[in-house]
Amino acid sequence: MKSNLKWYLCFVKRRMMEAIRLEFQPEIKEKILKLLSSFSTDELRIVEEDSFSDSNFEEDKKKLEIAYAKLKGGGEKLYSVDEASSILDETFSKYDN
Repeated sequence: MKSNLKWYLCFVKRRMMEAIRLEFQPEIKEKILKLLSSFSTDELRIVEEDSFSDSNFEEDKKKLEIAYAKLKGGGEKLYSVDEASSILDETFSKYDN
């Protein structure tokens, strides 16, 4: 029975990390880790898949679906940065002494 180990590899690109997912046979793990150890921690960070929480994904997905339904149904309104700034300025001015 073959078992695949799953890892996410994050590479630096313009200050943002990109993630790719690799699936490999356990017997080549040491070779992969040896190759990856040649990169600095600023260039590469290995994040094991087990450290990600699927429950957070499902929870976030539900929240986004609810927010999208409200937006689509007209129950929510989007504001531009300028509109939001104006609303905040008006709100703060009510409480200024």
